[in-house]
Amino acid sequence: MPTPYARPFAQIDVFTTTATLGNPVAVVLDGTGLDDAAMQRFARWTNLSETTFVLPPTDAAADYQLRIFTPGGELPFAGHPTLGSCFAWLAAGGQPQAADRIVQQCARGLVTIRQDGPRLAFAAPPIQASALAPAALADVAAALGIKPAQIQQARLLDNGPQWLGLWLDSADTVLALEPDHAGLAGLGQKVGVAGRHQAPFAASLIAKSSREARAFGSASDAPLIEVRAFAAPIGVPEDPVTGSLNASLAQWLMEAGALPARYVAAQGTALGRAGRVHVERDAAGQVWVGGDCVRCISGEVVL
Repeated sequence: MPTPYARPFAQIDVFTTTATLGNPVAVVLDGTGLDDAAMQRFARWTNLSETTFVLPPTDAAADYQLRIFTPGGELPFAGHPTLGSCFAWLAAGGQPQAADRIVQQCARGLVTIRQDGPRLAFAAPPIQASALAPAALADVAAALGIKPAQIQQARLLDNGPQWLGLWLDSADTVLALEPDHAGLAGLGQKVGVAGRHQAPFAASLIAKSSREARAFGSASDAPLIEVRAFAAPIGVPEDPVTGSLNASLAQWLMEAGALPARYVAAQGTALGRAGRVHVERDAAGQVWVGGDCVRCISGEVVL
């Protein structure tokens, strides 16, 4: 085993302007020389939903290469690690080849990231969407504790990570879920749920603390939908804010006519977070998934 040495490290809170209200990612800014087992050990140790390792690219079109690990294994792509790692790479002095974009290489391929002022946004990778067998959908509904009638649409969504996407009858239904995480783990399927807010979201801020209200932002950032992500099969019962899922949901539900070409999603509410995911489909049909990032920890890690 190579001798450990100090490597630059950062922990970034993603999809928030207020530290501790988003979804953190641990970023090892120099992953050279680490093998798969060492990366996996460190990801288990951080116990975050994702830990990433920045490496030199092997594709000349990319600015850097990223490997992404959960406590339970490696992912080909994930959204909040993409934004948080890019933010950390830029803050550490990373210089993209092009002035208007950053290109990340990961197992899913090349992912383009753009800067919208202080906010970063990634180009959602293409998805494959397929139907789910009725019996399997009934098993998932039972594990979530909801009636099948509360599921308006369902699709298996794959943009690297695979999610079972459920469009529920309301945001209230989404927030009331108390899933059987062991049951979901037994089904071996990550599940993402979303539902539309029936009343202006801003009204609910009356009962919120001032800290949460600051994280909420302006009225123009009022979330249209509420999202939750259950990933027990990879060791994450509920992910606070999930870029890959939001990307898949946007591509599916925009195409289905259930969501507009521009909106904000809230995620993490049930966990005491205030994640905000900014989604937009441009004139060319490309869906962009954006979020603010805050640096919480910077220094070195000995690996």
